[in-house]
Amino acid sequence: MRIFNKYQPLLIAKYVKTFFSGRLYIHGRGAFNYARGILVMPEHADERHRITVQEVNQLIGKMQTPTEAV
Repeated sequence: MRIFNKYQPLLIAKYVKTFFSGRLYIHGRGAFNYARGILVMPEHADERHRITVQEVNQLIGKMQTPTEAV
């Protein structure tokens, strides 16, 4: 489990994308699971969890480069 002492969405997105599955904790935000390279919404998510998951997953989507047909 990786512990992030600060909420830095870009750093968290890079970590999740790199390690693909596992758990992490963000100080002030709570614990999260991630699988298949994206954060998974907790079962009993509050508004702060929802915003965090959406923001990090959006950054992960932007980091993925589309494959171009040649």
